[in-house]
Amino acid sequence: MSPAPKDAQKPYVAYQGVAGAYSEAAAAKACPNFETIPCDQFETAFESVENRIADLAILPIENSLGGSIHRNYDLLLRHNLHIIGEVLLPVHHCLMALPGVRLESVRRVISHPQALAQCEQTLTKLGLNAACEAFDDTAGAAEQISLYNLQDTAAIASARAAKIYKLEILANGIQDDSRNFTRFVVLSRDPVDPQADRPSKTSVVFALENGTSALFKAVSAFEARKINLSKIESRPHKSCPIRLVETVKRFEYVFFAEFEASMAEVRTQEAMAELKEYSSFFRVLGCYPMDIASESASNEG
Repeated sequence: MSPAPKDAQKPYVAYQGVAGAYSEAAAAKACPNFETIPCDQFETAFESVENRIADLAILPIENSLGGSIHRNYDLLLRHNLHIIGEVLLPVHHCLMALPGVRLESVRRVISHPQALAQCEQTLTKLGLNAACEAFDDTAGAAEQISLYNLQDTAAIASARAAKIYKLEILANGIQDDSRNFTRFVVLSRDPVDPQADRPSKTSVVFALENGTSALFKAVSAFEARKINLSKIESRPHKSCPIRLVETVKRFEYVFFAEFEASMAEVRTQEAMAELKEYSSFFRVLGCYPMDIASESASNEG
């Protein structure tokens, strides 16, 4: 699916997936007064903002159990959008099937690969004699069962997806670990003004002038100013993937870093000035309020 033309009087937020997806729940939490635009691909959500079909986009960036979503890190670098917020959403998985289908008659379970992995132990404890098959997304798996009247198939998705696609929940809260959260970022064409008087986070991306050997110096720029570096992630430097040092070929990387400080603070400005000294490429992806109330988020995900 592609984004539909929008009503110019309403603000819109784009997300990847179909109705009932966890991304839709994150959009509702981050942008409660916005209409949502479902997109078939992550990149479509980026493009919908760039092309002014949507005002904002919300994309998952990492999961507390599954780790980083590398595709979206690459898209952050490829597109020129700004991070203006974040949302932490608890992931509450349900096993669902068509009305009247009993647990023992399920022969196939479909869902996103991460959801299948996150529920593997619980599915075994339920005693299911079923094959697990990967699907593009959780809510899409629920929609598939409803559309094609799949009597022998169950999906792993949110409770909201079960309601939308008129499925019955066979088992609730089947995630193996309750500490399962996904972090989403909110993207805009324009940055927000950094504030020094509220808990903030800043995301940057950079490549080092002298390769990975200078990484210690880059990290020291934060440590010297008591800035909490909460995450650093490396991705292949696609415009310069190999560096030849004498006779040795070395892989080159760009680094995505997140730290708990605002660009309005002097210490942050000093740290960024030092980091630029070591960098061949540097870009601020966004300075935005931290999500500090995530644990009260709804389980409807």
